[in-house]
Amino acid sequence: MGRLFGTDGVRGIANVELTPELAYSLGRAGAFALTEGTHKPKILVGMDTRISGDMLESALVAGILSVGAEAVCLGIIPTPAIAYLTREYNADAGVMISASHNPVEYNGIKFFDGNGYKLKDEIEDKIQSIIENGFKGVPNPIGGAVGNKIMEESAIEDYINFAKSTIDIKLNGLKIALDCANGASYQTAVDTFRQLGAEVVVINNDPDGVNINKNCGSTHPEELMDYVVRKKCHLGLAFDGDADRCLAVDEKGNLIDGDYIMAICGKYMKDKGLLKDDVIVLTVMSNLGLFMALDKENIKTIQTKVGDRYVLEEMIDKGYKLGGEQSGHVIFLDYNTTGDGLVTGLQIAAVIKKSGKKFSELASIMKKLPQVLVNATVPNDKKNIHEVDKDIVSEINIIEKKLEGKGRVLIRPSGTEPLVRVMLEGENQYELEQLAKNLAKLIELKAIN
Repeated sequence: MGRLFGTDGVRGIANVELTPELAYSLGRAGAFALTEGTHKPKILVGMDTRISGDMLESALVAGILSVGAEAVCLGIIPTPAIAYLTREYNADAGVMISASHNPVEYNGIKFFDGNGYKLKDEIEDKIQSIIENGFKGVPNPIGGAVGNKIMEESAIEDYINFAKSTIDIKLNGLKIALDCANGASYQTAVDTFRQLGAEVVVINNDPDGVNINKNCGSTHPEELMDYVVRKKCHLGLAFDGDADRCLAVDEKGNLIDGDYIMAICGKYMKDKGLLKDDVIVLTVMSNLGLFMALDKENIKTIQTKVGDRYVLEEMIDKGYKLGGEQSGHVIFLDYNTTGDGLVTGLQIAAVIKKSGKKFSELASIMKKLPQVLVNATVPNDKKNIHEVDKDIVSEINIIEKKLEGKGRVLIRPSGTEPLVRVMLEGENQYELEQLAKNLAKLIELKAIN
């Protein structure tokens, strides 16, 4: 068996790759690995709106109960709610059944520890080894020692109250459009903004089990961009299927991605003295325009590998308060231990309300530079050729000189495919496209010879 866990839990096509049998095994092994030595441990279970959620929840819960743990089922709820409520309810662990922004046929299972953090690699590997070793040493309690399942009715209300507490202002006077991706935020996001006094108009909040992420939400914000303008809203917010990410739309219908959101919120936090060491944690894929904008505001940046887990690790390690990705995974560590789409949306709305400025004016803090991405197909054993081949290294140096500090070259081997991604940023889109294509061709050529 290859490694079960990817960058965000175990994911695959439900009932084919992510089978009920595997969900049962993950429930059993996960409950044991995360709660060993705890008397009658308590594990929260939530899911998004996918039709396969019920099937996988039943199997996962059976696995949890089989080792004598208590499963507290929260029903349909965002991923960040699991992270928060695991701490709030003093649970020993939390599990979310979701494939985030993926199409309906996929599903996933991700675990959180008792502090609401995604698991470290070594704990994921321990769960896998328990499964591979046939559950050796895992107990089979009998009688009254078997686990029991509880339905927690107040989870949504508790999460909404938490989300509201992350801002200190009512949102009366703001008209906000929400695109809930027919996913886990369909109730929490709408109720939260309405309770805070905003005028809310909504699209894609009628989940039927199969329409999650379908041409909507943060992966397809086009409908929302049009809707915000038509409905004369001050802003729009688009969530993904499990609502751990959020993209925004300004009053003119422009998409405001995670980079812009971090620039706006970062400046606000710095001005209020809330940004520890005036630092924001970003990945190497954030737009160069963001680094330039933050530099102008005297905000320092730290770069990590791509993936919100690496951003979070760096934030926890140094106590930084704000970090995230262009995709809308933004972490406000004062409030939650993972990207939280609802909290992100609330922070943006609060800054707009307090500043009295239009969203587009706030977003003008940053100018996005054109970004071109070209894939070079290379054998897996040649993925670092751009570091060792003299001609490729020389060509990269020539391109960087051409861009004269107003652009950059970023070469990134794919973690899952036989590809090297060639990304160029700069001021001239056409020039970047030519340079990127030529560099990708050179890498492919050298990788074959």
